[in-house]
Amino acid sequence: MNNFEYKGQTDEYFHLIDINTFNHNLITDKKEGLLSILWFDTDDNHLTIDAKEYVFNKNQIICFTGFHNIEITKLGPARYLRFNRPFYCILDHDSEVGCKGILFYGSSNLPVLSPKPEDIDILQTVWKMIGIEQQSSDNLQLEMLQMMLKRLLILCTRIYKTQENYDAVDKTQSDIVRDFNFLVEQNFKTKHAVSEYAAMLNKSPKTLSNLFGKISAKSPLQYIQDRIFLEAKRILRYTDKPISEIGDDLGFHDIQSFSRFFKKHAGSSPTEFRAVV
Repeated sequence: MNNFEYKGQTDEYFHLIDINTFNHNLITDKKEGLLSILWFDTDDNHLTIDAKEYVFNKNQIICFTGFHNIEITKLGPARYLRFNRPFYCILDHDSEVGCKGILFYGSSNLPVLSPKPEDIDILQTVWKMIGIEQQSSDNLQLEMLQMMLKRLLILCTRIYKTQENYDAVDKTQSDIVRDFNFLVEQNFKTKHAVSEYAAMLNKSPKTLSNLFGKISAKSPLQYIQDRIFLEAKRILRYTDKPISEIGDDLGFHDIQSFSRFFKKHAGSSPTEFRAVV
């Protein structure tokens, strides 16, 4: 069984562990700044993530951050990896792995990877190599672990981009989509219009709409609104913050406009949603 924790001299943190019924609380244990990869080894795993219910099957992989709220209803054996920014910063090394705005810090959709058999073989090899490296104790261990994590992130990014039709655009266009997703993640509470993000990217709103039309059924505006809606659900479910304050935090001028927005997306008012969950 894998259970390897690396702690470096300058706060680097890396954790590789096999999950079972006795330690699955590690997944729900929120630690700020950690990025996580969870690889399911069995079918029929039931998790609620940010108030949305999911069923995951064998060899599916999810990527999430410390901002996600996870509740476990049913979970079989799984492989779990998590790391912090001092260990490997995906923002500083975006040119190396390209997972910013795709696997992490992206849209409101949870990245769910469904690798093909040939992908699984490679992923298993990399995962095994990471497990082997835990037995080393020389001064190259940190660098080796970082190299293999980078390889894993590149593989996961390629898998997700293929299944999400990123192949329909070239690298420059793909980078624009990733940058848009990241900007939305950083600014959705204060910027609600596509034109605001288009200006930050030095593109026109029409260019963004045409670009998203090539890879997704959702428009840029839907991505923005979905992210706002996700945050509204998170706060309503996991805090006792007053609804008027939630609306204000999310950039709505009054409680009425927030309530209309929420009901349009949820089919119920914020008060009704909170009462059910």
